[in-house]
Amino acid sequence: MVETVINESDRAAKRVLMDPTAERMATTRERTSRPDKLEGLRIGLLDISKPRGDVFMAHLGRRIRERGMEAVEFTKPTFTRVAPPELVAQMVANVDVVIEGLAD
Repeated sequence: MVETVINESDRAAKRVLMDPTAERMATTRERTSRPDKLEGLRIGLLDISKPRGDVFMAHLGRRIRERGMEAVEFTKPTFTRVAPPELVAQMVANVDVVIEGLAD
């Protein structure tokens, strides 16, 4: 939490900035290596439920399938939270790599 006191024409205002992640220390993770090629792999497409993400992921899935590769589509219930453990387990069990759409 960061507190700032701001003086504006003899008027004091207090602003409090709160971090919604509740992390005490930044999480560090090792990056996994990328595969040399996608051919022969089951490719997961994760739509994070941002507007029109489904349209982009459907298009990407069609393009992947046109190249003879397998694409499996997944959708997070909401972009405001991390993927539920059940969804992560489903992806781990069914695909080799995941492409995640991160923005509008």
